[in-house]
Amino acid sequence: MALSMKSTTSTWESLKPKVVYLVIGLVAGPILSGMFGLQVLSSTAATRAEAGVVDLQASFCATNAHLETADTSKLDYTARNELAKKHAIMPGGTAADSDVVSACAKKLAG
Repeated sequence: MALSMKSTTSTWESLKPKVVYLVIGLVAGPILSGMFGLQVLSSTAATRAEAGVVDLQASFCATNAHLETADTSKLDYTARNELAKKHAIMPGGTAADSDVVSACAKKLAG
């Protein structure tokens, strides 16, 4: 029995540093990766995806508006905004998204 206890103690002493390092890594890993920006939260991913969709829809809107009015940079703000509202309605939609209208009007200004 004494030999078995000594063997178990010896095994634990050899494994103890590895277990401690494992625990430290499991705790510190997520904290450090979060601090260095290596994690992407679902809310951040959703925001970036939505911004990409709005930009793409604004590009479609601006292209269609340029087909109607060749030089939109000479239009005043109100005329550009009305033109953007007209062309910001996506196929199958009933109303234009205000973010798309705003982004489209900015594209028409430049």
